[in-house]
Amino acid sequence: MTRASSVHPALIALGAVGAAGSAAAVWGIGIERYLFTVREVEASALPPGSAPLRILHLSDAHMAPWQHRKQDWLASLAQLKPDLIVNTGDNLGHREGLDGIRRAFDPFAGIPGVFVHGSNDVNEPSPRNPFKYFTGPSKHTSAPRLLDTDAMDRYFTDDLGWTGLDNTAARLSVAGRDIDLFGVNDAHRDWDRLDDLPDAIAALGPAPAGTPVLGVTHAPYQRVLNGFIDLGADAILGGHTHGGQVCLPGLGALVANCDIPLKQAKGLSTWTHGDRAVPLNVSAGCGHSIYAPVRFACRPEATLLTLTARA
Repeated sequence: MTRASSVHPALIALGAVGAAGSAAAVWGIGIERYLFTVREVEASALPPGSAPLRILHLSDAHMAPWQHRKQDWLASLAQLKPDLIVNTGDNLGHREGLDGIRRAFDPFAGIPGVFVHGSNDVNEPSPRNPFKYFTGPSKHTSAPRLLDTDAMDRYFTDDLGWTGLDNTAARLSVAGRDIDLFGVNDAHRDWDRLDDLPDAIAALGPAPAGTPVLGVTHAPYQRVLNGFIDLGADAILGGHTHGGQVCLPGLGALVANCDIPLKQAKGLSTWTHGDRAVPLNVSAGCGHSIYAPVRFACRPEATLLTLTARA
């Protein structure tokens, strides 16, 4: 007589969970973080009668010198021929990251652009437990090693012709028309100075009728978004969140690393404050910390945002 053997259902379930977890890790670490994509969206934000404005929104490259696939993909985006490039920070992910940024961004020379800083344009990333992001926004390290921010900024301004918007404003000529822009330094590190912007905007002088106004921030904290609307922004662009970086399919981001609602941690939405509502584009970014090399249900991206005239 033979005796039937059985496996406890709990062991079967545990094995299934382990297999699923291993498969997810292989996908997120070995595959999805290289599935670079361009997200194309459109929003009505410009004064009536305005011609469309095509913006290439780049964010959170967290570049390391050996990340050649990311560099090649970013360089290829120059073929989109945008009217304007908006870079919302966290470009560097390594002390030698500027080498990779140069390789990635050299083809953008001559295309009008603006940039603001994230903390990883200033401070070198450090090892940390990624699970702590689920307990709330990340904290500062007490004594971070500094990156060569000045060298990066000289490359952006002198080689590419871009304009820095940290706590200031600028008026650019883009595709034959004036555009007013203002921005803040990284609000996640409390480096934003919203109170500096009214004087910076006033210093530009009266704008020609129908001049679009764009607000640019690295971290889309609610105080910044509300402040931008109060200052007259027609549209707002931000980064920082990585779109959650590790998301649940069908549910979306589990964390945003700031106080923006999770449903607005990635993509194009509408931000409402007072009696105004404006388009808000939050980039999921195209990189990750070298200490957290994973993306799941949140592909690395750039955004081609076309702003059109309001009715």
